[in-house]
Amino acid sequence: MKNDAINKAGLVTAVQAILGEDATRKCAEDSVNAVIDAIKESVKAGKSVQLVGFGTFSVAVRKARTGVNPRTGAKLSIPESKSVKFKAGAALKSL
Repeated sequence: MKNDAINKAGLVTAVQAILGEDATRKCAEDSVNAVIDAIKESVKAGKSVQLVGFGTFSVAVRKARTGVNPRTGAKLSIPESKSVKFKAGAALKSL
């Protein structure tokens, strides 16, 4: 199966096309970077970012737990950690 994923450069190209002929690649790249940076800063501060029609980025806390080393079978303690969670909005889900 072919991987049809778009990378950041492809996203910049798509944004530039949407902005029109007058938009430079630098302008589109700055726009993409600004959105990504704003999402990162908000999530880092513990705030959710809700983009209506797209989805919500939020912080998920994983509780401390006991794990098992698969090689040795020894039990180990896994500390609490934070990760970013994304929940797709209804409009995105319906695609």
